[in-house]
Amino acid sequence: MEGDLTASDAVWSERDTSPGAIEAALRELLRAQHAENASFVPARVLNLVVVVDAQWSGEIANRLAKVGRFHPSRTIVCAVEPGRTTLDAVASLTGDIEAGEIPKPGDVALIRELVVVRCGERHLAHLDTVVDPLVVTDLVTVLWAPHGHREAVDSLLHLAQVVLVDSVDEPDVKEALGRARELSDEAYVVDLAWLRSTPWRERIAATFDPTRLRPDLQTISRIGIRHHPDSEAAALLLVGWMAARLDWQPSRLVPRNGTMVGQAHARRQDVALSLEPAPELSTRGLASVEFETAGGRWFKLDRGPGGLKAHYRHTRGTEREWTVLGASRGEAGILGEGIRQALLRDPTYKPALEKALTLTR
Repeated sequence: MEGDLTASDAVWSERDTSPGAIEAALRELLRAQHAENASFVPARVLNLVVVVDAQWSGEIANRLAKVGRFHPSRTIVCAVEPGRTTLDAVASLTGDIEAGEIPKPGDVALIRELVVVRCGERHLAHLDTVVDPLVVTDLVTVLWAPHGHREAVDSLLHLAQVVLVDSVDEPDVKEALGRARELSDEAYVVDLAWLRSTPWRERIAATFDPTRLRPDLQTISRIGIRHHPDSEAAALLLVGWMAARLDWQPSRLVPRNGTMVGQAHARRQDVALSLEPAPELSTRGLASVEFETAGGRWFKLDRGPGGLKAHYRHTRGTEREWTVLGASRGEAGILGEGIRQALLRDPTYKPALEKALTLTR
């Protein structure tokens, strides 16, 4: 799962095993690896617990392999197989050195641990009894269940400080945002749908950052967002962020000719809102964000090759266009950023989530 990084020969597996046996095997693997070469030391930053459908575990492994330097210290994958009644497990160690390289005396080579536990649906309600012995104590534990498995998430919540979600994965956007709100009462939530809008939020904030443009924030009269058909949650969260930061009171959006429309009440005027699917978009996230002010300014961001393309029209009619380089992280970058955010705290997400929920009620 480390891409081009070399994996040691430290691998253990056992069928019909137990959590205690897996934990003991991990300790022995680490002891033996360190005895072989004292330069190898276990990384100790965070645990990542992943609950997946076994048939899609390879896809999740590929996504995790691309997160680069944000890779967790110990990853525990619970691969769920319908009908399984026993636990099978494989534990392995991976070092952060190039293939064939041997650490020199005095060097430090970090070891990351991977545990894959094959379990059944019968284990989900009490999955905490399987995972608890396997997490490294005193480290932040991140919980991620990309295929749902709500029963397992509820069982594991008391072990986790952070829950990784992706609100665009759920077919019902209102239910997805409501679940994120529910989880936020128990743990710190990192929402990949929110992180996909980060470059857009950064550019919008930068646009209105000059002192002479600050007053225009109070005169925004329209916001139009186009998004991937599966990414309505990302669009709602962006509007929610604007509403929370500018103290708007949004109303429920309603469908009209394939577009969700509504308004938010600001101090000076109402702000017209529209969220429209962009079927031509091949990857999740936003396609464009467009603003107008009561004074006649117009600003638009489009997703394009190499970054976001910005368009600006002054009240006098002067137009400019430029490219915001390096704005896209890609899906691998989004997951890596999600893991990194587990060690940070973003105070703007929850207020944005609350406003986004208002748009769906």
